[in-house]
Amino acid sequence: MNTGIIGTGNMGRILVEALLDGKAISPSSMMITNRTLGKAMVLKDKYKELKVGANAIEVAAESDLIFICVKPLDVFKIIDEINPYLNEEKCLISITSPISTNQIESKVTCSVARVIPSITNRALTGISLITYGQNCQMPWKLKIEQMMANISTPLLIDEKITRVASDIVSCGPAFFSYLLQRFITAAVQKTDIDTKTATALASEMTVGLGELLKQGHYTLPSLQEKVCVKGGITGEGIKILEDELGDVFEHLFQATHEKFKEDLEKVEMQFSNSNL
Repeated sequence: MNTGIIGTGNMGRILVEALLDGKAISPSSMMITNRTLGKAMVLKDKYKELKVGANAIEVAAESDLIFICVKPLDVFKIIDEINPYLNEEKCLISITSPISTNQIESKVTCSVARVIPSITNRALTGISLITYGQNCQMPWKLKIEQMMANISTPLLIDEKITRVASDIVSCGPAFFSYLLQRFITAAVQKTDIDTKTATALASEMTVGLGELLKQGHYTLPSLQEKVCVKGGITGEGIKILEDELGDVFEHLFQATHEKFKEDLEKVEMQFSNSNL
């Protein structure tokens, strides 16, 4: 099976590297391209057998499974370009959340799926979110899940929870990276610790926390309970978090969903225009 990746920006590159390092695909059976070909050639330098196509059309023509890893408003343009090279035996995958599988299926005759990866997949871990089009053939479903299982834990989701699931899985690492950086900055500002030491301690703490949860030693509530000795220092810190965090995460999800609504409206308008 030949696999094509159209777009090697941030998430496209992560997907390429994860699939190759996780041995889900061999470099010789993958062709990539990017609007700025130099970005694709950087990956070619790293994976010598990887093929670079001149454009999206060449990638689609040479591939059985095609990932479109471009910005939402560029997806339909790419689909229109490559549509003559998509047949019922092929499968097209979008990685962008505002575009539904139904919208893509209305334009093509091939199998369709949406796979939303996470930056955690680069370490061959974390979740990848999968939604299949109504007409996606079973052999492709099996291949996609097997492929993504090499770099993640694939999770099938309903269309209606796409945004919140993506907030947690795909945006979550950035959100909690920001919180961790604020945690480190506060430690440096309020105590004698230096940034390098605080960063090392916080980073290793985060890795250790992940391992505790991964290995099933604790749940999040039981871990907090275990560390919070009655009348102890941790409890005092938790009180501050309870008092000052307020509705910050409720506001976060409200903001991401409002932006998602805006994106949906833009995509819907473009989708309608492309069908005129």
